[in-house]
Order: sequence, then C-alpha cells, then structure tokens
Amino acid sequence: MGELESRAQAYAALGDPSRLAIVDLLGLADLAPGELGASLDIPTNLMAHHLQILEQAGLISRRRSEGDGRRTYVLRTPACNRLLGAGSRLPRPRGVAFICSQNSARSQLAEHYWRTISNISATSAGTHPAPRVHPDAITVARRHGLDLTHATPKLTGDILTGDELLIAVCDRAYEELDTQPLHWSVPDPARAGSPGAFETAYDELTRRVDLLAASIEGDRP
Repeated sequence: MGELESRAQAYAALGDPSRLAIVDLLGLADLAPGELGASLDIPTNLMAHHLQILEQAGLISRRRSEGDGRRTYVLRTPACNRLLGAGSRLPRPRGVAFICSQNSARSQLAEHYWRTISNISATSAGTHPAPRVHPDAITVARRHGLDLTHATPKLTGDILTGDELLIAVCDRAYEELDTQPLHWSVPDPARAGSPGAFETAYDELTRRVDLLAASIEGDRP
C-alpha cells in the first residue's frame, strides 16, 4: 500500500466519531480496551470492532502487559501521532513524576530528559526500587548528553507529595498504584538484556516526553 492509500485509509478510519474519540483518549496515555470502553461507554464487542479498524489503518498497536499478563494495552502509533499530534491539552502542573517498578532505567531516563526540555520540575521513583540505577541506563543516558551517574532509585511513598502529574512508564507500576496516573506501556529494557533495548526505550520515552510537554499549557523551557 502506497503512502497516499495509507493516508486515505487512516482518514477513513477516523471518520467515525467513536474511533476519533478513542485515539483522542490515547493521545497521552496507553489504555486497556476495557478502560477505553468504560470511558466512552462503548460495549466490548463494538470496541473490538473499532480497534480492529484502527489497527488495520496503522493508527494503533497493542502491547501485552509486563505486569498482569492477562491485560493488553492499546497504543497510538507514531504515524497516528504525526497525523494528529498529542491532541489533548493539560493544565500546567506544579511538577511531574515518572514512576516505574524499580526506578532504575525508564523513569530515570524520562526524568532527566524532561529536565532538558521543560522548566517544570521533575522527579522519578519506583514502587519497588532497585539498589542502583542500571549501568546500561547510565551508558545510554551519557550517549545522549544526560548524567545519571549520581542518580539513585527512590520509593514512591518517600518522594511524592500529591501535587505532581504522575506518569507510570511501565505496566507493573500502573497496575500497582492506587492513583490514576497517565500510563506509558514502555517495555522493560533490563528484561531484554541487551544495550540496544535501552536505546529503544530511550527513543520511545523521549518521543513521549516531547508529546507530553507540548500538550501542557504554557510550558516553555
């Protein structure tokens, strides 16, 4: 399928108000089909139909949860983001907090990258902090001009004040938190066991951070 045909299929898929509402909800967070259905009051069978059409049009993808393996999360594709941008607008928060299970890689990378593009304060924490930041996270950060050499994993309960915009950058943390943070289903690079996985995680995190920062009203570095 050529580029023109792909764009036509995407626009046709978005011509339905329910499907447009689905991708709008996915602008800043990844959600399970049941969460989408509950938010939009769409029954399960009809939601499955809409998701199939959006997936065939290359606008969404699905990712199995690394926490509760029975769950699948729906994500916008980069092509969808290029077409629509982040979509949603958020009020300016007092700060942002990136949360993952161990606070040893993904949340640390997101926090330190955020500080390079926004003047809103940032922190990170883990639901089950590791003893140290992963060496491969330090390496990939250094490659991109970020310094994680003095970063240490922290427990969520020790650093969150309740005023932050919370972003769970892993499935396990999202499923464990009592609050309702934004959710980014970013695979754990440590599970893959290769330096390339950390580079892939960095690329996905920075793309999402850029979208989030662009969606916040009045955010200027």
